[in-house]
Amino acid sequence: MTINSNYNNLNKSYLFSTIAKKVKEYAGANPEKKIIRLGIGDVTLPLAPAIVDAMHRAVSEMGDATTFRGYGDEQGYLFLRQALCGYYSKKSVKLHEDEIFISDGAKSDIGNILDIFSKENTVLIPDPVYPVYVDTNIMDGRDIIYMNGNEQNNFLPLPDKNISADIIYLCSPNNPTGAVYTKEQLQLWVDYALENDAVILFDSAYEVFVQDKELPTSIYQINGAKECAIEFGSLSKTAGFTGTRCGYAIVPQELKRGGVPLRELWLRRQTTKFNGVSYIVQRGAEAVFTEAGQQQISSNIGYYKQNAKHITDTLSALGIWYTGGQNSPYIWLKCPDGMSSWEFFDYLLNNANIVGTPGAGFGANGEGFFRLSAFGSCENVHEAMKMLKRSV
Repeated sequence: MTINSNYNNLNKSYLFSTIAKKVKEYAGANPEKKIIRLGIGDVTLPLAPAIVDAMHRAVSEMGDATTFRGYGDEQGYLFLRQALCGYYSKKSVKLHEDEIFISDGAKSDIGNILDIFSKENTVLIPDPVYPVYVDTNIMDGRDIIYMNGNEQNNFLPLPDKNISADIIYLCSPNNPTGAVYTKEQLQLWVDYALENDAVILFDSAYEVFVQDKELPTSIYQINGAKECAIEFGSLSKTAGFTGTRCGYAIVPQELKRGGVPLRELWLRRQTTKFNGVSYIVQRGAEAVFTEAGQQQISSNIGYYKQNAKHITDTLSALGIWYTGGQNSPYIWLKCPDGMSSWEFFDYLLNNANIVGTPGAGFGANGEGFFRLSAFGSCENVHEAMKMLKRSV
């Protein structure tokens, strides 16, 4: 018996586990201090009433023998997949319900989708980046090439024709930087993928935060994308499902490699390794896309957008460079006074009692930068910004 030695190539601790440990140690030594957490991207507002009502009805159904449901479709109940088709139609994107796969979240799908790809594939990943993209490929032993996001390109790297890759990760709005690709920029990526016979894994978990109507919220708004891209969506930030768990993957029927439809491979993988999301959760997810649900979650998103604006207004007043915030719940700032990411983390924790996320945890190009999240309560964000003004 041998273990998967690729795990030895991972960082010893997941980024957010390291942060949690440091905060716990500080809180233990300073029990009188109020710590404001603007680091991890967890929501704070409760589920919208339309969602709660739908889940209550579903619970009642499960308690009645005439409406009880056992195993569901591994691909997701048809009512939710049809609701998603309707949601995408408003983006001028036509989908078939058989192209949508319901899951317990985008994070799971982004890792699990690798099951359908050979370990010999070369992966192209932006830096800085959400750590899951990197770690899941290290676990499989794939070769990784990094594309540089930096201050000069506004953390939106574009294709390099001198680099050849098989799998490409894109996230827009980006985590951690909050930067958003334009349609023209995404078209360059789609053209690159088609020329290289590559597949784009497009993470659209934060699409609902895009305010600028000229910016795309789905890769399928780009010509040719259905022939080269898989899109992942999530209700975690869209509708507060971080603790409820529901997301989806879209694998278009047109997407084939080696003459094989990738949708068939993903369906085979899911039917073998996944038994689906609970009926109760899927009924709640369906309610997200009703008229009442859309109005209610829009109010919640607006609350977080106001938090983001307060953070960016504060950074502007302090003369600190940043990106994100306007079309994203994340604000990516340049550490003041030449501090490293972890130095600024410690400085904020000790001097302002604010917890953020060191940019170095997202890759080499994240060094010297820092991520703040707009998902806190309005009161906490305002208090944190007052503390920031006093401390920086």
